[in-house]
Amino acid sequence: MEKDTLLERIYPFFIVDDLAASIDFYNQKLGFETDLLIPEEDPFFAIVSRDNVRILLKHIADDIHPVPNHTRHEWARWEAFILVSDPDALFAEFESRGLAFHEPLADTDDGLRAFELKDHDGYVLCFGKPL
Repeated sequence: MEKDTLLERIYPFFIVDDLAASIDFYNQKLGFETDLLIPEEDPFFAIVSRDNVRILLKHIADDIHPVPNHTRHEWARWEAFILVSDPDALFAEFESRGLAFHEPLADTDDGLRAFELKDHDGYVLCFGKPL
């Protein structure tokens, strides 16, 4: 089967409890920037990005809460794997910002040099690269 279109990127979509706090976590702790707020005044939706990574954040309603994968099954470890050029340097950057890690930087059994952290809403992000 011939492909006419190249798939370029995937952007995770996270339901959040407190949009402002989630944006603050990504911007202040992970070095992201806010690209979009809808609406600009009292937003319920945002896109944050760093380099080629974008994450979509949305507060839907006060009674609809995040459901991270790891809360459904212990083997469902992450919401997103973010490929990075230098996991060691990024780990050091995040460590200098006082982040707590879900899993420290290590060579994993599944062939990665990686570390994991939880965001403000409990979503687990894995940053790494293949060994």
